[in-house]
Amino acid sequence: MFKNILSLFSMDMAIDLGTANSLVYVKDKGIIINEPSVVAVNNKTGQILAIGEEAKRMVGRTPAYISATRPLVNGVISDFEVTEQMLKYFIEKAASSGKKMFGFGYTPRVIIGIPCGVTEVEKKAVRDAVKNAGARTVFLIEEPLASAIGAKLPIQEPGGNFIVDIGGGTTEVAVISLGGIVTSKSLRVAGDKLNDDIIQFAQKEYKLLIGERTAESIKINIGSAIALKEKKEMPMRGRNLVTGLPEEVLVFNDDIQRALERSVKQIIAAIKVTIEETPPELLSDVMVNGIYLAGGGSLLRGLDTLISKETKMPCKIIDDPLTSVVRGSGIALENIGILAEVLSEDEGEEPPI
Repeated sequence: MFKNILSLFSMDMAIDLGTANSLVYVKDKGIIINEPSVVAVNNKTGQILAIGEEAKRMVGRTPAYISATRPLVNGVISDFEVTEQMLKYFIEKAASSGKKMFGFGYTPRVIIGIPCGVTEVEKKAVRDAVKNAGARTVFLIEEPLASAIGAKLPIQEPGGNFIVDIGGGTTEVAVISLGGIVTSKSLRVAGDKLNDDIIQFAQKEYKLLIGERTAESIKINIGSAIALKEKKEMPMRGRNLVTGLPEEVLVFNDDIQRALERSVKQIIAAIKVTIEETPPELLSDVMVNGIYLAGGGSLLRGLDTLISKETKMPCKIIDDPLTSVVRGSGIALENIGILAEVLSEDEGEEPPI
């Protein structure tokens, strides 16, 4: 009973701990944090120098003894201690305006999204990191489920909901029915891989070394999954690997489309495999309702058109796809009793109320 009373005064929150960006949703407040999942560390002392937006500005611009890196790779924790510090920073920042009683802030219950292909060890790493960062109770929700909830799809009804969540580190493909995932695929080809494709293209075609920020900017501005009628161009600046001198070349959207082609085909192949594994009754629903795209990668020009052409099914991008996971996790947080079955709870912890 004391825990139930305590929960009324705690700042419960949902976190989308993404490879590229982390978002925090606070109960009754909405999304209050949206920052890059980047941490700047002093390698000599181990001190955390900056987290989030400030740390991202340092990427590729730090002296040798400072490294600005992302502690998550392909949607899972690669550096436990740094991830813990990043989570602590986000939780404390979110809770700084939270409810307090008798001058003391209570540790929150946290719902956090995870890729559907993670192992039990990786799940435990997420739980431990969130607990050590200050959470009282940790609930895990699979990202495709969270995205589907965020898109307001009727996931608890006996019908097929097909969702493709293309994030920074992973692409999650899932068919959801009756509040659970019927079949799914988790592919480690997503936004980061597309950036890397552009970096490799610049080296191969122009002997030009460019940074990740430049590659991402090119992808956002002129990248596409299909050939476009309208021609787009953009200057690409970097270091010539032959002369060692700075150089600028003009690249066109057709070049970038060819650079991204292989990764885009891998994503479509994962979608086709998931379709093959989907029960016929659910597939008939998907043929009517279509495929829903979420995540930042879904904004690649023409991707929805290409998927629709390849699968012969309607394909649509959900509203505000960048925040779908955290919005869905937030809805689960607001309705934790109704949506309890979609959450994976701490063993031995308090039940959802």
